[in-house]
Amino acid sequence: MGSEYVMLTFGAVVAAVFVFRDSLFGTSSKAPPVVNNVKPAVVGGGDPRDFVARMKAGKKRLVIFYGSQTGTAEEYAIRIAKEAKSRYGLASLVCDPEEYDFENLDAIPEDCAVIFVMATYGEGEPTDNAVQLMQNLEDPDFNFSKGEHRLDGLKYVVFGLGNKTYEHYNLIARKTDAKLEEMGATRLGPRGEGDDDKAMEEDYLEWKEQMWPALAEALNVEEGAGGDTPDFVVTEEIHPDEKVFLGELSARALNKTRGIHDAKNPYPAPILATRELFRVGGARNCVHIELGIEDSGIHYQHGDHVGVWPTNPEIEVDRLLHSLGLWERRATTINIISLDPMLAKVPFPVPTTYETVLRHYIDISAVAGRQTLGILSKFAPTEESKEKMIKLATDKEHYHRIVAEGCLRLGQVLQYVTGHDILTPPTAQNTTAWSIPFEVIVSCIPRLQPRYYSISSSPKYSPKAIHVTAVVLKYESIESPDVPARWIYGVGSNLLLNLQYAHKSMQKNDPEEPMIAEPVELERSHVPHYAINGPRGAYNVDSIYKVPIHVRRSTFRLPTNPRTPVIMIGPGTGVAPFRGFVQERVTLAERTIAKHPETGISDWGTMWLFYGCRGANEDFLYKEEWPKYAEVLGDKFSMHVAISREGPRKPDGSKIYVQDLLWQQRDQIREALVDKKGYVYVCGDAKNMSKAVEHVLMRILGEAKPGGTAAVEGQKELNALKEKSRYLTDVWS
Repeated sequence: MGSEYVMLTFGAVVAAVFVFRDSLFGTSSKAPPVVNNVKPAVVGGGDPRDFVARMKAGKKRLVIFYGSQTGTAEEYAIRIAKEAKSRYGLASLVCDPEEYDFENLDAIPEDCAVIFVMATYGEGEPTDNAVQLMQNLEDPDFNFSKGEHRLDGLKYVVFGLGNKTYEHYNLIARKTDAKLEEMGATRLGPRGEGDDDKAMEEDYLEWKEQMWPALAEALNVEEGAGGDTPDFVVTEEIHPDEKVFLGELSARALNKTRGIHDAKNPYPAPILATRELFRVGGARNCVHIELGIEDSGIHYQHGDHVGVWPTNPEIEVDRLLHSLGLWERRATTINIISLDPMLAKVPFPVPTTYETVLRHYIDISAVAGRQTLGILSKFAPTEESKEKMIKLATDKEHYHRIVAEGCLRLGQVLQYVTGHDILTPPTAQNTTAWSIPFEVIVSCIPRLQPRYYSISSSPKYSPKAIHVTAVVLKYESIESPDVPARWIYGVGSNLLLNLQYAHKSMQKNDPEEPMIAEPVELERSHVPHYAINGPRGAYNVDSIYKVPIHVRRSTFRLPTNPRTPVIMIGPGTGVAPFRGFVQERVTLAERTIAKHPETGISDWGTMWLFYGCRGANEDFLYKEEWPKYAEVLGDKFSMHVAISREGPRKPDGSKIYVQDLLWQQRDQIREALVDKKGYVYVCGDAKNMSKAVEHVLMRILGEAKPGGTAAVEGQKELNALKEKSRYLTDVWS
């Protein structure tokens, strides 16, 4: 057919026409209006919250609900829908449960099935968008359309997303499964459980190969009934420059119109101040950065999280542009249309350009997934590279050794299988171009998501700025015979480090100041640099750098009554939210003392802070601040620091950590929790520290009971604290 083929485009929300376009060189003189993920109307009208009506109207045999907090569960839901279509020809309706009612869950036709892709959030809680769904499933008084709390005959599938370092691993998926089974529904295949601490992708791949045959048998479909059809159509078009998205995250940002700033419309926050928190010249970095929010309409509370929207490092953008043969056309304007908006929405604003998509909109910095490599293998430029790609996609151990342990991104994999050196900066001369349609890239690679950080300030203490405390992620990959070890840099934290250097240089007005934002040659790697000026220079205005952010609410809050004792355990950057907690109490204390100078805060409960670091002069975060806070709070603030590499040791010579300090203060901790009904907050490492802290607390609480033990009475008391929201965690693996 050459370079021309028939493509489906949409002229209006309820009408479609077939038009011929030139897929590679065609242009359009008339630019269509910018549309961002318009929800399709229900055919024939009706209740837009009735998913069964939408299934029937669209001839969908699968409905897939996702409980997602950060977008990962939604990505897996879309992947399941795409594979159902390609393998079996099954059409799916992918739904955010927040947008639908569940009274008619018992009315799904017999030849259909429902799939639940459920993430577990926080302390075994449903994600925000799945709260109502879980309430409906768990409430025995909630009746479905037939007047009963029964789902007899319903066919369902469950895949959960969790992390084994957390206590309530995949609890929501397990609850969903148990409740559906209890109501008479029939599960197809095993319940899937993905572990984000190990290999979520491998867990998913292993599970789906058991699930699909069971689903196919139940729905009486055969593999091969689907077709290899794309999800999107990408066309090169001509649009007015001012209508083209060059990295703007919303239409309001492009058009410079005011509006609410949230996850759908992040705020470009100016950097007011920044400093290095670790020892200058050391091997590690920790960035303190203050982001202005004055007149933005953004409000936050202590304990909230701030989402920072990153970009991909320029070297990876260049690598993929060369690998896809798009270097010369990188600034070409493209439009993208979904062939089935109910299945796959265009994940970012359009029209845009090739390089903008790779820089701002899709996550090309993640380790390449095995399933993605399998999809792309058919486009390999040579038989040899195709064989290498297929081996990576099908041989789990080989993939793990080369790609997973080597931390190879997609562009690096494309270079690796064609025999190129991934350590050499990519050029047209040292990078073989693949003929991968760009719509396949858009379909395979998920949207670049914000990176979340615990806010390290209080709005009472810092009402016009959000403070972020971020340790910069840098680690060494595992060497293999084919892939040398090299330094791997986290996307979000290294972007903040770039901004720190750039801000310092700008403030000093010293162009000779060493800037990490410029390419720096290092042995075995290249320090990443980013397009920190932003789209159209929007993130560098009047010599002030900006970064797009939004605030995510949290339940990690101080008790409202300051008389309640508070125990905070946060080694390393786990201390970040507790800086905000202490600032909150300091501000309130100053007001209380000014109002009641005689009594002051004498009846307040004590704030205990257990903190840990490596060295007093190496990584003791905010070392100079804590004494100032203590001057205001007096004996109502008690800080205990474990300095693991310099401080005293245990009798057996082992290091002392925060859990050991907790045990040293066991009498006071017991009194604060048992007698004074105090609260416990833990922030930091989920894999080791938080478990060790729990063990110590169980021991303290258990021994507070006559003849009690940590395993029995201690566990019971700790569970009671959790149920009463007096034990709260903000941990990560």
